[in-house]
Amino acid sequence: MNALPWTIYLSFAGAVVVLLAGARSAGAARWLALLTALAGWGVTLAAAAGYVPAADLRSLVDVPWIPELGIRYHLAADGISLTLVVLTGLAATAGILFSWNVEERVGEFFALFLALIGGVYGVFLSADALLLFVFYEVAIVPKYFLIAKWGSTRREYGAMKLVLFSFTGSALVLAGLLWAYAAGGGQGFGFTELAAGVYTRSEQLGMFALVFLGFAVLAGLFPFHTWAPTGHVAAPTAASMLLAGVVMKLGAYGCLRVAMPLFPEGFFFWQPVIAWLAVAGIVYAGLVALVQEDFKFVIGYSSVSHMGFVLLGLAAANTRAVGGAVLQMFSHGVIAGLLFAVVGRMVYDRTHTRRLEDLRAMTLHRRLPLVAVIFVLAGMASMGMPGFSGFPAELSILIGAWQVSPLWALVAAVGVLVAAAFTLRAIQLAFFGDAGGMEGPAPPGPQVDDGRRGGRPSKDASDDAHLMPPISWPEKTGALLLIAATVLVGVKPDLLLDWIGPSLQSSLLQAVLKGGAP
Repeated sequence: MNALPWTIYLSFAGAVVVLLAGARSAGAARWLALLTALAGWGVTLAAAAGYVPAADLRSLVDVPWIPELGIRYHLAADGISLTLVVLTGLAATAGILFSWNVEERVGEFFALFLALIGGVYGVFLSADALLLFVFYEVAIVPKYFLIAKWGSTRREYGAMKLVLFSFTGSALVLAGLLWAYAAGGGQGFGFTELAAGVYTRSEQLGMFALVFLGFAVLAGLFPFHTWAPTGHVAAPTAASMLLAGVVMKLGAYGCLRVAMPLFPEGFFFWQPVIAWLAVAGIVYAGLVALVQEDFKFVIGYSSVSHMGFVLLGLAAANTRAVGGAVLQMFSHGVIAGLLFAVVGRMVYDRTHTRRLEDLRAMTLHRRLPLVAVIFVLAGMASMGMPGFSGFPAELSILIGAWQVSPLWALVAAVGVLVAAAFTLRAIQLAFFGDAGGMEGPAPPGPQVDDGRRGGRPSKDASDDAHLMPPISWPEKTGALLLIAATVLVGVKPDLLLDWIGPSLQSSLLQAVLKGGAP
């Protein structure tokens, strides 16, 4: 555990080295980025191997940062943060593998990628609210440049919308934290110091609303979710994988680690509102995904729907539901990353279209059989089929929600059915469509991008549809890692729940959580 801070330092140092190496050799930049990601992931796995589950955060580094304001550079970890840093290492490694084909300004691309990863590690390891906020901002800035410079459809618009929503949420979080700091006597921004503050009921209601809403925007809470599908579609493959896989988890983590335990009275006041917004997001985003024509938009809205389960689990506020929510963070991070990798790298980079009707005419299960198999497996995981990580996660959330309000669980269960519908529709149209009687589009030819539907292939290159490049070894390796992770956790969820469960008994979280085994 004591080595976990090195995940942050390795990522930022690696970003600098990759940037310098990229000026001379794109190949060197790729390999250095991959080695950096593997090193960080290796540190998290080593920490996991030696982890002894405990209730409270274990301090890793604690030194004064701005003593006059009581701000400390305090890093700590428990089973919840350990689960999410392991996810971050996996997502970073897979993201680099699926970005092996990047040719433009390779050093800058991977440097920004690693800087983003460093910020994510920092958020999950922070034990000081202001330090968490700083790392949170560090993770957002590289995201803008990755989308704006290397994105595709309406990339400038997608990047700007992401940043505007993120920074608006950040402003709310900062306002809430400063309010709590001042009202609590200015003792510091550590979690324990802020939790020890004596706040009036009206102060708790306001502080919680600011901090929770600020974080929940990045988690895709309905109706503040609109940045997410746009950002997913505009982002390059690796950025989409990280955006859905780990960046959205920063928002949910902030809700769980900061807003709920620090302002419990405020949480219980707003609890029904949060739950109904989460349930609405599950169903609404699923229904929108069901009618999308752009393959990537289907996955983008699917991501919002599945994050609704995370927020519902948090709103239910019992250990079963919250344990399921943390497990769902891991599960969704892996599955969404794999789905975006298939759509963005394996399909779009070969067919040059994301329109499901165009893909339907290509009979991709014959031309790209391995990709079809991978997407079917990812789709099964996304639907929450037994044997994949989504099943124990969503089941725990639904059971925990039922214990609080059966109606929440019943409406959310409708979202499960809708998820099965839009996933099966996407599988059928994209990979097993019938080309008979349809005009076959031309995948690799010049594009006419309509700015909304992922581009319409030129008819001049129809014969090139048969000349799709084979699946590369980085793609196969990345897919194998992600599939193995979702199957392993699906078959044995206790691998993570044994870490998560004791952490839910911490003195801070017990202020808001009710009983029940996770």
